Amino acid sequence: MTTQKTILRALAGEALPTPPIWMMRQAGRYLPEYRATRAQAGDFLSLCYNPDLAAEVTLQPIRRYGFDAAILFADILLVPQALGADLWFVTGEGPRLSTITTQAELDQLKPVDAIHDTLAPVYETVRILARELPKETTLIGFAGAPWTVATYMIAGQGTPDQGPAHALKAENRAVFDALLARITEATIAYLSHQIDAGAEVVKLFDSWAGSLQDADFQRYSIAPMQQITQALKARYPDVPVIAFPRGAGLRYAGAHAAIGAECIAVDDAVSSSWVAKHVQNSGCVQGHLKSSHMVTGGDALVTETRAMVQALSGGPHIFNLGHGITPDADPDNVQRMIDTVRGG
Repeated sequence: MTTQKTILRALAGEALPTPPIWMMRQAGRYLPEYRATRAQAGDFLSLCYNPDLAAEVTLQPIRRYGFDAAILFADILLVPQALGADLWFVTGEGPRLSTITTQAELDQLKPVDAIHDTLAPVYETVRILARELPKETTLIGFAGAPWTVATYMIAGQGTPDQGPAHALKAENRAVFDALLARITEATIAYLSHQIDAGAEVVKLFDSWAGSLQDADFQRYSIAPMQQITQALKARYPDVPVIAFPRGAGLRYAGAHAAIGAECIAVDDAVSSSWVAKHVQNSGCVQGHLKSSHMVTGGDALVTETRAMVQALSGGPHIFNLGHGITPDADPDNVQRMIDTVRGG
């Protein structure tokens, strides 16, 4: 391989002796340096839209741990905000948005070509990171997948079962389809600008894919991610895509081909042996240690990490958690995981 970046080598299909490693939400509240920088920013959205501070929190876990990749610090709900939705965060409760449930509300959204003024600070963060990251560290851009973003735009907040989105899908399919189409178009534009600014890989997070059943899983999780991936490949054929239809279960099998992504990220509800047999046979896989190990640590962390590395050693693998690290995680456990992956 001509490239020395291990993430890119794995994404190109190479099975490496030691899998590269990064961690979802690696820039986050479990780190004291992150909490200090967020306090300096004043609030979460101010941090997202301050390129210098957003770049700083992206770089913090790279300095501390030497991960093989840095993922842009942003939020999946910046796209709805750029489209014209009101967005704010309630301390201790999470995001709140103005809702889109009618044709009139949909009509009030901005056209996609108007989103970039709002998102310009995010692109500047990417440019800063492209300059400042160590040469061996891969820069990952990202966006929420359309179904997951839609669930927040329809409900106005996170919900345990995505019920409001399912209800709109059943009651007014035309508005629901039009909303997903708008999000899909905006996501293509957003990720294209991230790549233009220096992102080397992009990842699509469909955090609520698992709540879609039967034909809806294909229509509203897989198909929009495929559309985004195809559009990006037409423009940037050498930029790999990681897709994460979380909660897909047995439906992870075949996802590489269905989406067109180089890598499928898997959660911790499927076994490594099953992933090796049914998913990794089609390309790179990413995952999938339980994030609770970052809280509890101990011998179980080491044992599970080693078992996962071994089970997935026969093909291209990027080591990661099965979901984002939680705020109550112990930073020392992260180091122990990294040391174990790298043979310590």
